[in-house]
Amino acid sequence: MFQLLTLSSLPLFPLNAVLFPGGVLPLRVFEVRYLDMVRKCHRTGAPFGVVALADGHEVRQAGAPQESLHIVGTLAVIEQLQDLQPGLMQVRCRGTERFRVLHQQLLPHALWMADVEQLPCDAQVRIPRDLQHTATMLAQVSASLRERDPNTASHPQPSPTQLQNCGWVANRWCELLPVPLELKQQLMQLDNPLVRLELVADVLERTGIAL
Repeated sequence: MFQLLTLSSLPLFPLNAVLFPGGVLPLRVFEVRYLDMVRKCHRTGAPFGVVALADGHEVRQAGAPQESLHIVGTLAVIEQLQDLQPGLMQVRCRGTERFRVLHQQLLPHALWMADVEQLPCDAQVRIPRDLQHTATMLAQVSASLRERDPNTASHPQPSPTQLQNCGWVANRWCELLPVPLELKQQLMQLDNPLVRLELVADVLERTGIAL
């Protein structure tokens, strides 16, 4: 049985995006509130939390109302950090486990901190026959993206095992599909990876992608 783990004082990075477990997230970091935080996480190997904005802006603006955050997010581990110039970093992160915010606090320098509990990882569910086309199409799209972009770290070749995993295939499609952020957030929060993939298949069919 999965035992929920809690993390105290996890720094949060609110974005107009949803990070899925296993996903790659490139970031250009320039705000003072994040520069020191990201550098400390990189130095110690500690994660930070990526949460989608329910309201507000990624870049803090003078006089703007306080951001509103979704309470389910994904831990991000820094894989690569590059200093482009003073006050500007290029970072590549990878999503790991999902979490739920138990308590959040905005510090005086505008950095969000939270106490969170880790959510269960997706169960390893094999893709059923009637959804196999989602994996086949994803493999084709991934190959096309690798041809266009020489940065293979952004679009690695999926393994046969990954292409048989409901959660992994659903998550990669969720990253690619042009659907509203709120829908991506709802899909990420689903605990059942088969249901998530079924909903993705419906979106593929409605948008005419699954032809």
